[in-house]
Amino acid sequence: SNLAHELRTPINNLMGQTQVALSRVRAPDEYRKVLESNLEEYERLSRIVADMLFLAKADHAQIALRRTSIDLREEFERVAAFYEAHAEERGVTLDCQGSVVIAADRRLVQRALSNVLSNAIRHTPQGGRVSASIREQAGQAMISISNPGVGIEAEHLGRIFDRFYRVPRLDEAEREGTGLGLAIVKSILELHGGRVTTDSTPGEVTTFRLIFPVAAPATDVVPADPERAE
Repeated sequence: SNLAHELRTPINNLMGQTQVALSRVRAPDEYRKVLESNLEEYERLSRIVADMLFLAKADHAQIALRRTSIDLREEFERVAAFYEAHAEERGVTLDCQGSVVIAADRRLVQRALSNVLSNAIRHTPQGGRVSASIREQAGQAMISISNPGVGIEAEHLGRIFDRFYRVPRLDEAEREGTGLGLAIVKSILELHGGRVTTDSTPGEVTTFRLIFPVAAPATDVVPADPERAE
């Protein structure tokens, strides 16, 4: 039902805009504006489908991890560089402290960091700072990403990783997303044998913690000579 509701809005928008455009003969520029608007809705539909396909594959263990040694700080800074222009437009600064090397799928780690970081920037007020802290403890690597803002009330914290769930008063800021970003973060961490947690003090700071095992499990190790291993 959530998926049907999420798809209904862009589909209705596409139908309505197209019907209006076809109601009478229009100038080329008007048709162009309709096509540009429709393209945004098609892109939204495409993101929803891609995200749902990813989650479906994760649910059925159909995503093969390509673990390599990666530095969490380097990956965060790589993702932060992608969002630097957007952050500057909002007057938001980004910083990161600490460094830990983990065995993980670089592409998926970048996707998880991107989803959390873009969320943090979106909800940080003008002139605010998004801070990341990386540390290792008891065989686990943790990257904490914190931002100031309106925060999330306790009754919503337990549901923000649910698919399509949005904090009601944050709907306006979340409209550009699919409502699946944090669910994907959770799936990525679980695929790696880790977890994601969050806490928030409304009106102050919200922190997401991505926790990875430092070393890959033995089952992920592929023998150099499969015949000898048998």
